[in-house]
Amino acid sequence: MSKADDIFISMCQDIIENGTTTEGQKVRPHWEDGTPAYTIKQFGVCNRYDLREEFPALTLRRTALKSCMDEVLWIYQRKSNNIHDLKPHIWDEWADEDGSIGKAYGYQVGQVSHYADGDFDQMDRVLKDLRENPFSRRIMTNLYTFSDLSEMHLYPCAYNAIYNVTERPGDDKPTLNMVLVQRSQDVLAANNWNVCQYAILLMMVAQVSDMHAGELVHMIADAHIYDRHVDIVRELISRPTYPAPKVRLNPYVHDFYDFTTDDLIVEGYSHGPQVKDIPIAI
Repeated sequence: MSKADDIFISMCQDIIENGTTTEGQKVRPHWEDGTPAYTIKQFGVCNRYDLREEFPALTLRRTALKSCMDEVLWIYQRKSNNIHDLKPHIWDEWADEDGSIGKAYGYQVGQVSHYADGDFDQMDRVLKDLRENPFSRRIMTNLYTFSDLSEMHLYPCAYNAIYNVTERPGDDKPTLNMVLVQRSQDVLAANNWNVCQYAILLMMVAQVSDMHAGELVHMIADAHIYDRHVDIVRELISRPTYPAPKVRLNPYVHDFYDFTTDDLIVEGYSHGPQVKDIPIAI
């Protein structure tokens, strides 16, 4: 069993057995047939993944690692809000006729702000600070801009990535850690996708900053399982598990903007069958 499997199974069991329901409440999401999409949820879930021990991919089913890397590159490297710049079709339902999802995700990363030492967008500022002032406690990106929410086709779910550097006596180089703050998560559809994509982001940023990738701490305000997902989740967490895959990056990439999905190397990924035709609340 991978450690990610263990965390996922425990989280799902806790939500199903001890969570609260939104049934009968006023909720925004609905199913394609118009029925309200109710959830069982837990408030304030916090999961920790140490990338020095293993990569946090589920083995209960396959997580499409290159696809989730492509989305994280779409947001933080390409700084795009257009689905035509993204290979996976996960954002198609929220895009307009031109492919835009509004002033969301990559659009926010690309916004330039003025600082005492110059003008930078969010990702360029992170990379600069990690090079020049790595022990700063101010290194982060934030996608939740209140003044732009009315022009976003979907409010950001995972929205705040906080970078923090640690170094112990005798370490050959510093360790880069991340706290990922998420306001809301559809556990079946998106939990391990988000975990893996931000683990890959942490690995990329650590590599180009000449650091080790350390801990990813994932904080979820509202971790929920939709009513039509409960039986699917019960079956999923009852499956056999396997050891975690070996996941690494092309070591010759030293510029964040040079990474492509071809630079992700995955070895020994044994997993259960994919869960097909998951209904998605909209």
